[in-house]
This record gives sequence, structure tokens and C-alpha cells, in this order.
Amino acid sequence: MSVLSSPLGFRRRAAGSCLVVAPLVYIAGIVADPALRQGGDTVGVYGRYPEQVSVSASLLHWSWVLLVPGIIGMVHLIRSRGVVFGHIAGGVALLGVVNFSALMLGDFFYSRLERALPPAQGAMLADEAFADPGATFGFQIPGFLGLIGLFLLGLALAYARQGPWWAPFAMLAGIFSATFFPIGTLVGGLLYLAGSGAIGLRMLRMSDAEWAGEEAAQPVPAGASSGNRATTL
Repeated sequence: MSVLSSPLGFRRRAAGSCLVVAPLVYIAGIVADPALRQGGDTVGVYGRYPEQVSVSASLLHWSWVLLVPGIIGMVHLIRSRGVVFGHIAGGVALLGVVNFSALMLGDFFYSRLERALPPAQGAMLADEAFADPGATFGFQIPGFLGLIGLFLLGLALAYARQGPWWAPFAMLAGIFSATFFPIGTLVGGLLYLAGSGAIGLRMLRMSDAEWAGEEAAQPVPAGASSGNRATTL
């Protein structure tokens, strides 16, 4: 059976691989961001380096998208302990990362406005757009709530004995600290990769039976009674 035709194997590998790859893509997007690399006053930076902004925003977008299969995989592993809590946390996490992905489009608008107008004026217009209540309550707040959901989902996974307890702490600390270039990017990237990768690698290493929640069949000792009484005539 090929990987694509195996419902258990393909979904397990997809979820695990995405949890390993997502932090790497996220850090690559941070490194490519000219404003984060520069620090300080960043007005006009996006307008001066549109190619770098394009690469950075696209990578960051995909870093959030890649978390979606991983989150679904994490929810799948929560079966007998903390199921309701895991479902709620997973749903919040999914909605949040989708909103963060959408927010990456804002970098393109900053870049274009800072080129089409005086940089300070272009940045001010972009800031005003993001201060709109729809952007705040429809995208930004749900995005940060999604990170809280991801953290809680990691705790639910640990409670279900399907992941290390420290993984959600490392993931959340890594995501936030990675934006402080360069030391924070290095340390945060390692933390994010350690936490997310530990869960992802566990998925990749488990068997399809473990992924499905099936108990391994216990071998019957040779000569043991099968439980059926022999009938003699």
C-alpha cells in the first residue's frame, strides 16, 4: 500500500512532518523580515526592501498554515483523558492560526504604501487600517487567542500522556521570543523547534496501530488453552 493510499499512515506522517517543518519555516520568515532584522525605527523599511518583505510574509504565512495539520493530529491523539478540553483548545488554536496567516497580507500593504507615498504617510495609513475594529476583533485578537489555544492543546496532549509536558511552554516561548533578532531568534527558534518537533517526531515514530488507538494484540503462549472446551465423542 502506498503512503498516499494509507489513511492512517498518510495522516500520521502529514501531521508529524508539519509540526517539525512549521518552526523551521517560521524562523526563516523571521530572518527574511527586514524590519525585524533592523529593529528600532522601522518606518520605510518595508518600502525599501519589497522583495525581502514578499519572501518573509509568504514564509510566515506558510508557517501558520503548516500548523493546521499538526493541530488536527494533536487533537486526534487526545482520546481517553481531557477529550472535551482538547476539542475546545484545538478548535481555538485552529481558528487562531488561520487568522495569523491572513494577517501576513498586511506586510504587502505596508510595503506598497511606503513605496507609493512618503514612507511615514504610507506607514500611518497602514497602521490606521490595522487599527480598524474589524481588523482588531476579527483577526488580531482571535490570532493571539489561537496561540493560547495551541498552548492549552499542548497541555491537554501531555495530560493524555501523548506528549511531553514542557512542549507547549517551549512552543509559546519560542514563537514570541523569536521576533527579537538575533539572539531571541536563535533561542526562540530552538525552543519552538524543540517543543513542536518533540510532538511531531513522536507522531512519526509511532505505529499506525498506536495512531489509530488500537491496543497491540497480545501473543497467546504456546500450549495455552484457547478458552474453548474440546468436545470428545
